[in-house]
Amino acid sequence: MSVNRDSVREIIEAIGGKENINTATHCVTRLRLVLNDEGLVDKERLEDVDLVRGSFSTNGQFQIVIGQGTVDKVYKILAEETGVQEASKQDVKNAAADKMNPLQRAVKTLADIFIPILPAIVTAGLLMGINNILTQQGIFMDDQSVVEAFPQWADIAAIINLIANTAFVFLPGLIGWSALTRFGGSPLFGMVLGLMLVHPDLLNAWGYGSTEDVPTWNLLGLTVEKVGYQGQVLPILVASWVLAKIEIWLRKRIPDAFQLLTVAPISLLITGFLAFTLIGPVTFTIGGWLVDGVTGIFDAVPAIGGLIYGGLYAPLVITGMHHTFLAVDLQLIGSIGGTFLWPMVALSNVAQGAAAFAMMLVERNNEKVKGLAVSSGVSAWLGVTEPAMFGVNLRYRYPFVAAIIGSAIAGLIITLGDVIAPSIGVGGIPAFFSIPSEQWLIFAIGMAVALVVPFILTLVLSKFSKKK
Repeated sequence: MSVNRDSVREIIEAIGGKENINTATHCVTRLRLVLNDEGLVDKERLEDVDLVRGSFSTNGQFQIVIGQGTVDKVYKILAEETGVQEASKQDVKNAAADKMNPLQRAVKTLADIFIPILPAIVTAGLLMGINNILTQQGIFMDDQSVVEAFPQWADIAAIINLIANTAFVFLPGLIGWSALTRFGGSPLFGMVLGLMLVHPDLLNAWGYGSTEDVPTWNLLGLTVEKVGYQGQVLPILVASWVLAKIEIWLRKRIPDAFQLLTVAPISLLITGFLAFTLIGPVTFTIGGWLVDGVTGIFDAVPAIGGLIYGGLYAPLVITGMHHTFLAVDLQLIGSIGGTFLWPMVALSNVAQGAAAFAMMLVERNNEKVKGLAVSSGVSAWLGVTEPAMFGVNLRYRYPFVAAIIGSAIAGLIITLGDVIAPSIGVGGIPAFFSIPSEQWLIFAIGMAVALVVPFILTLVLSKFSKKK
């Protein structure tokens, strides 16, 4: 696709002119800008430009959705027109971080840690769903599972289960690797630290509550339980931060010739002792309080909990705070064997897609919006909602409200039905793979609500919108 230079100039003028651009880069589909004053952006004018499919602000960056392939050409012309220097994504992140408050920085830190490992978690959830289909009774036959009816499939299911469980069994290793990358340490040390916390010599955390005879170490008179931290999030997060700080401190003070022999052993020894004697026990307790608090709310008032979380998830995406709940999901899976929050996320994806599809009918005479509604709606139904939310629903507002209402009602239904996912999988319609088969019916009812209510409500609200 050829790019009209005048269209790029319109983009520059709509975002406040070249003087308003602090730093700029691009990814596969979007311009990613740090602006001096986002209040100068004329969003209506910007999104009327034929090249622009949507725009949104997140984590201090103003992002303009252009499209794969085209964005490279747009960025090249933008750089020529404004004189902005090519910046790396990290440069843009650093510039954006300077404009964040402490809460935004904390949320961004969690996002930077968990987003890189999300593909492994989602893949594991999808494979666990396939294993469930093969091993659960009543899906294809009333009193038998697939592997019971066809024993030759049993070992195949066992291998699938092993591959699926690996990411969860060694979750601290994945988090350690990603956290050390974020905190500026050596990712390999973070992986070693995480694997250390789930070493086979330790009592498995999932059996800790049912074991009366817990093995211990005697460390100079101090009794320390030999307990692993399988499925736990907080212990490895805090230990990784400590490890990174120790490593960075040592590298600044030890000559290069001796670093290989000293930095890793000292860093891991100190952090390892702290992890088992102080960090692990304290954060394990805090993690337990967190799980008890979340489950307590949903146990006491499940209807209100489902209604609020089902409705609030999409607004949380706008702020970026939804990334914090990934840590909560993983903590719930490690502590109680499943999460009741993630299924509501999947239905929120479906609701945003349904509202976007309704806009295809509302704006049937606007080819640009109609095309974006279709592509972004499909994307949302496959678990990626940002194009639908920022490109269509938030642009017109009432589809976003309709999607929130539909998602809230769907969340209420599946919460009352005690739907729980043993893993995080692919969002949207494929989420069925991550839901136990005995809960498919109630989950299907919730999904039907998430499909129908936002679609119809968007059409109804559009009539009132046009009258104003």
